[in-house]
Amino acid sequence: MSVLPDANDGASKLEVAALTSLLGFVAAIQISIAASGILLTIALGLWIALLVAARERPSAPPFFGALVAYAAMTMVSVAFSLDRGISIVDSKEVLLFLVVPVVYRLARGQRAQTVATIIVTVGAASAVFGVVQYGILEYDVLGQRVRGTMGHYMTYSGLLVLVIALAGGRLLFDKRERIWSALVMPALLVALALTLTRSAWVGACAALGLLFLIKDLRLIAVLPVLAALFIAFAPPQLTDRLYSTFDLQDPTNRDRVAMARAGVRMIEDHPLTGVGPDMVKEVYPEYRDASAVQENNPHLHNVPLHIAAERGVPALLVWLGFLALVVRDLIGRLKVPDTAALAAAGLAAVAGMLAAGMFEYNFGDSEFLMLFLVLITLPHAVAQKPVAAPDDGSSSASSG
Repeated sequence: MSVLPDANDGASKLEVAALTSLLGFVAAIQISIAASGILLTIALGLWIALLVAARERPSAPPFFGALVAYAAMTMVSVAFSLDRGISIVDSKEVLLFLVVPVVYRLARGQRAQTVATIIVTVGAASAVFGVVQYGILEYDVLGQRVRGTMGHYMTYSGLLVLVIALAGGRLLFDKRERIWSALVMPALLVALALTLTRSAWVGACAALGLLFLIKDLRLIAVLPVLAALFIAFAPPQLTDRLYSTFDLQDPTNRDRVAMARAGVRMIEDHPLTGVGPDMVKEVYPEYRDASAVQENNPHLHNVPLHIAAERGVPALLVWLGFLALVVRDLIGRLKVPDTAALAAAGLAAVAGMLAAGMFEYNFGDSEFLMLFLVLITLPHAVAQKPVAAPDDGSSSASSG
């Protein structure tokens, strides 16, 4: 069955255009932030036009209400920011939350599987490119790490964690997509290892560990085997990087502890509304701990801590509520055969985000955030029925 609706249908031309722009957007997330931004804007415009033409009301999964509340808390933080000018510019990220209703409406039914396949395929191509960077272009030291087509290795590694979560979910829970996911998984794992990004390694282990736990507790034994193979066959740069994770004298480890102390002081001084979006880097020198390595830091390398310091404890509680709703709904969809694979992938994405987010502010990375929102929305979208075309062009289509 074709993923795209019949373009000859009087009500479907706009649907085709909207869905095409959405597919282009999810493909571009792992390639170019500029291209993904443009395609998302087009998809948003066509989504609005589609709602108006079909006289539909916008719809979204239950967790979207918590995201809206988090956006509102962000704007409250902007109002009380130490510099409203800086904060209002940074707060535009809340517009990315509209990815949720757009995916929910346009990626219904079988289309959700197509979106997932595009994400995995582009991720595989990006992983191959990362391996080439390491093996041929000599992106093999901390000063020049593998970053794929992204501008930063942290963004690249974070995206790989999410793709690994999606491919892993399909590999374990979807027989139809198992072969392709199995073929690309080695490239994804190797590329992630080559980024030398320890937080992403932790995130990937958490994502895969959760998938193994959901599928069969005995599969957890695979993780130590993979770790042993990594230590035995990985290049020295990678094993040295792994060992540095447990070195308390490592400069980056010491600096993360110092950042945590600085963040706690910010929260103590501004518990309700924080210092303001994008203001951590501005006030960091004032709160810098004596043991800190870096003179300044743009963020605190910890998602919950950064949200509380930047937007206040109430905003953090709303964000935690959002994640609780996501997890609750995804667990419920694990029991439904048609949604099990994408629900498992969504849960793995949450686990990967949280685990890596203990050491990196990945939720504030636009590319990571967009792909994360896509992955947690797809299990809800796949359960939706395709919109029926109106008989005479005047009646409303069902919004599900």
